[in-house]
Amino acid sequence: MRRFARTLVTAALAATVVAGTAGWASADAQAAVTGPPPGAAAWRADTVSGQPPPDPARATPVEVARFFAGLDGSRARDLVRAHPLVVGNLDGAPLPLRYEANRLAVTATGEPRFASLAAPGRQILAFDPRGRGTVAEVFGALGRAAHVSVIVPGSDNDATTYDRPRAAHTGPAGMARALRSTTGESVAVIAWTGYTTPAGVGLDTARGRLARAGAVRLARFTEGLDAVGAPDPVLFCHSYGSVVCGLAARHTDATDIVAFGSPGMRADSVEGLRTGARVWAARGPSDWISDVPNVEFAGLGHGADPTSAAFGARRIDAADAAGHTGYFTPGTRSLKAFAAIATGAAR
Repeated sequence: MRRFARTLVTAALAATVVAGTAGWASADAQAAVTGPPPGAAAWRADTVSGQPPPDPARATPVEVARFFAGLDGSRARDLVRAHPLVVGNLDGAPLPLRYEANRLAVTATGEPRFASLAAPGRQILAFDPRGRGTVAEVFGALGRAAHVSVIVPGSDNDATTYDRPRAAHTGPAGMARALRSTTGESVAVIAWTGYTTPAGVGLDTARGRLARAGAVRLARFTEGLDAVGAPDPVLFCHSYGSVVCGLAARHTDATDIVAFGSPGMRADSVEGLRTGARVWAARGPSDWISDVPNVEFAGLGHGADPTSAAFGARRIDAADAAGHTGYFTPGTRSLKAFAAIATGAAR
């Protein structure tokens, strides 16, 4: 009888997840991109003044920053040209070197689907062509910013879809642009599509497998920001991205974590996140995520509703946010609240 009941609960959960996303197609399981980028072996085999460079798989961002601080400009540029995929993804490396390395890495792929990332003026902080591709792009002057925000997106985002022109204000890059436009020059915003997101709606969206892999990458990414002297970030975590943030929370130095359109953060309460950050939550009245049950059972589901009183997060007014992706629409209460959090003005 217990087995039968468990089967019913699991089936109901999976069915609700799919039904709540009317019109989306189910998808195959995604293979998470993990570990150092392509080219790491050649990088390790290189030497600088007779010494090996920092191992991308083991060196901390602080150690990476220390390594580059000891190089003259010529040698650093030589490494960019010889190992663009490694330098471009090496947390702790100087920002200008990463931007240039990723421009070279994108061009070297020869793939039309990535070509726009190499356009003049784009600041690509990370790029990995494996699988569907991962990417992080900076909007604003990260090296001079008084505040930094990181957009952590949910399903169906990768290096080719995160900046869809038809998805203004709704995709990661659109959210980043909207936030920076509202906050002004003091804030740099990073659209961090740095993990393998679920594609479509299938079991990947209801499980934590991709989120766990993403949390490791997000934690290291924020450690890299710290290593280059950037301010502690605010994390804006949308949909499945809030699962990633929930799992990474205890391993980041974020000042604030904002979950919006969240199916859960793999914790029963703010205390369960084990973070010193202020935790905020928003859900619009027409967001279909409210139809997803807030349970975690047999590996499916992501736990408590972050907007519930019992969870303990600070509530954000999102009464005029439309649907699942309308939170950054200009003029909305949610975007105004997000801007106040991003600039440190929210209390």
